[in-house]
Parts: sequence; structure tokens; C-alpha cells
Amino acid sequence: MVFHDQPDRDDREFDRSLRPTSFGEFVGQQQIRDNLHVAITAARGRREPLDHVLLCGPPGLGKTTLAHLIAVGMATDLVITSGPALGAPKDLAGTLTRLQRDQVLFIDEIHRLPMALEEYLYSAMEDHAIDVVLDPGPSGRSVRLSVQPFTLVGATTREGLLTAAFRSRFGIVERLEPYPPADIEQILLRAAARLAVTLEPDAAKLCAGRSRGTPRMALRILRRVRDLAQVLQKPSIDERTARDGLERLRIDHLGLEEVDRKLLRALCQRGDPIGLKTLAAMVDEAEDTLEDVLEPHLIRCGLLARTPRGRLATPLAYEHLGQRPPERAPGELPFAWPPPSP
Repeated sequence: MVFHDQPDRDDREFDRSLRPTSFGEFVGQQQIRDNLHVAITAARGRREPLDHVLLCGPPGLGKTTLAHLIAVGMATDLVITSGPALGAPKDLAGTLTRLQRDQVLFIDEIHRLPMALEEYLYSAMEDHAIDVVLDPGPSGRSVRLSVQPFTLVGATTREGLLTAAFRSRFGIVERLEPYPPADIEQILLRAAARLAVTLEPDAAKLCAGRSRGTPRMALRILRRVRDLAQVLQKPSIDERTARDGLERLRIDHLGLEEVDRKLLRALCQRGDPIGLKTLAAMVDEAEDTLEDVLEPHLIRCGLLARTPRGRLATPLAYEHLGQRPPERAPGELPFAWPPPSP
């Protein structure tokens, strides 16, 4: 069971039902909450739109939730779209011209916007106007349409794919980090209370420790453990039930799932650095899934290293899998550095 960036419909409904309705209910990311609260309070005091906001970080940390809270704080509506859904300028033009004053436009996966649409947004963000081409070609005509002042909130898991010119137009840039276990425990206990489920503290601590510091994954673990407790007719979710549920999900004490261990086994089997395309083929996963979902946690755990020649399993990875690392000569590196000249 892999927790990818795009949950299914039931998961989205489940997450939405547990979403905080105010900054006071949002657990964790204290500095980001404080910065956004100050910016929103100042903007409302001046009776002008909030500056454009860019939210960066791994999937599942609450970027969409923060976008909703920004709209709530500004007492306006949230218009939601995504980078892949905006394939042509006409798609973006229709969205922008329908915006009302001070509304918040949320673009998820904004790094997947085509370059032409990034440039199209420049004038909308700064000048509140867009140029629509009516007739292409040397004698083409264009018309300038006004856009109501609005706030653009972009969410991205890969900030480096945004051009410098586009990124510089966001007045507020915040980077979300994985949550400490204590915050995840609090999130789980609040979610269980909303679901009218009794989650014992030991069970919450166990689930939090295996959620990779990601609220989305923690809530899905809670969902599966709740199902197990219901089938077993348990009055509450105790540590034993939580442990049983995690074993059924095959999530180990580091939060690794079977696909993570499969990736590590592939690296350990080869022993040498492996390129991303080769590794994706070996574990039958998309390259984006490896880079955005699987690798960040493995790197944080010290199980995987990115080298100039490819991905490499660390000695901790061999230890975690119960294998012996390959024998190397004293001082020998697992890859050549500097790399040989072509």
C-alpha cells in the first residue's frame, strides 16, 4: 500500500472532513502560521488582497489546507485548480477573468504549469491584466482584459522547477517541513475525536512514529486502524490493535512500506550507484514517485544517498534489511570522485 501524492476519492473526502477550519486548529508549522497570520491581518487592515503566496514542501504536509485557511482568513472564496489542468492560455484566461475582487486562486502542482502560462501569469499577478491573442500570425490582434485584484497561492513539491522570474513574483514563500512525532500525535488525537473514536495515547504514539512526519499518511493509518478496531469490535484503538494494523499494512518502525523496502533491496542487490530511470524500471514505479514520494524519507532516514553517478544504498540500508554491505578496500569510495572525464 503506497501513499502517493494523489489520494483516491474516499481518501480526499476523509481528509477534507478532518481539515482544520482555522489557524488555531492547525497543528504544527508554527512559524509559517504566525507569518501568514501577520500578513493576512495586515492585508485586511489595508483592505487589499494578500500578497501572492508560494507553499513548498513534500506531499501531504498541509499545503492545500493552508490555502483554504488563507481564504478563510481573508473572508473570501477559494478557487481551486492545478498545473496539469491548465494546458492552454485560454484555460487560464477563463479562470482569471472569472475571479472576483480579493478572491484566492489556488494552483496545486504549480511547477507543472507550461512555461507559456507562467509568463501569462506575470501581468495578471502584477498589473491585474492579461493579453489575449485573437488572431495568431504576423497580422494578429490581441486584446487586453482586466483582472480583478486577487491572491495567487501556489503549491509545489519541486520548487526548483519554477523559473526564477516566476518565483520572484511571490511576495510570501514558505517551506513546510515534516512534522515532529508530538505534532502528529496531536493531529491523530484531534482526528479521532472528530470521528468519535477513542484512540489511546500509546496507540497514537505508535502510529505517529510510523507516519514519516506526514499528516496525510498518519490520517490514512488512523483510517485503517479504525476499520480493524471496528471489525474486531474493540471499544477503543489500543496499542495492540494499532500494532496489528500497522503489521497488516506492512509499515515498519521507520515508516517504510513494502515499496520502500523493494527499492532498498534493488539498490543493495546492485551494490553500485543506479540511475533514476533504471531504478524506476527495477521497482516498477514512476520517476516522479521515486523523487517526490519515496526518496525524501529514505534520505532523511540515512538509508539512501544521491551521488553524482546515481542512487546508492548506505550501510544503514543493509543493516535495516538484515544484509551485509559489500566488502570494500580501506578508503575506497563506492563511486569514483571526481568522476572520470568523458
